[in-house]
Amino acid sequence: MRIGELARRTGVTTRALRYYEEQNLLTAERSGSGQRHYAEDAVDRVHLIRRLYAAGMSSKAIAELTLCVIDGKATPELLRRLTAERDHLDRRIADLAHARDRLDSVISGASSNMHTGAPCPRGADA
Repeated sequence: MRIGELARRTGVTTRALRYYEEQNLLTAERSGSGQRHYAEDAVDRVHLIRRLYAAGMSSKAIAELTLCVIDGKATPELLRRLTAERDHLDRRIADLAHARDRLDSVISGASSNMHTGAPCPRGADA
């Protein structure tokens, strides 16, 4: 498929797809006229890349991970790095869950004390 179709199917801009190529995260065959042509599995790969970026992984870590996924080979160092990335994600998830729980507590407290009078003050000077 051509770059425009891959962009449409993944919701990613063509600029982002070219960037993924520059970072060795995605590969394309080139036609005689230089147009990019992607394999069908590029759709799944782009979705994986986006999820890993959203999780905070660097393009270098993503490139190493996707190489491992493709050829099934991993070095002990790569496995240590990926485990550290996963542990980092676990900490972020725990922090976000804690923040959500605190927000739920504030919402619950505010709901039980809700009244129809004047709005809450906006700052220390209000």
